[in-house]
Amino acid sequence: MDSMNISLPEPLRRFVEGQVATGRYSSASEYIRELIREDERRKSEERLDAFLLQELRGETGELTMEDWAAIRKEVRARMVANRRVPATGIARLQAVSGNGASR
Repeated sequence: MDSMNISLPEPLRRFVEGQVATGRYSSASEYIRELIREDERRKSEERLDAFLLQELRGETGELTMEDWAAIRKEVRARMVANRRVPATGIARLQAVSGNGASR
């Protein structure tokens, strides 16, 4: 894993250290990685929600096979990210959905 140095003002550094001290995270790096994953999930959800709203309003036309493949990929990623499916279960999800290919 590559390393990255991040500079934080003292109050933020103390906050991160406090989060680690709760025992939920084993290190500041683990805490920061979790924040980044959560931000990725949030942005992914925002993109999907915007797309679905466009579809509901009829602004984008019919869904293509590529659209459905992207939606399936997004759902699989969310399930793993939300720990609703173990990472090892991805192979089964991919097999069910045609290995990411559209049906």
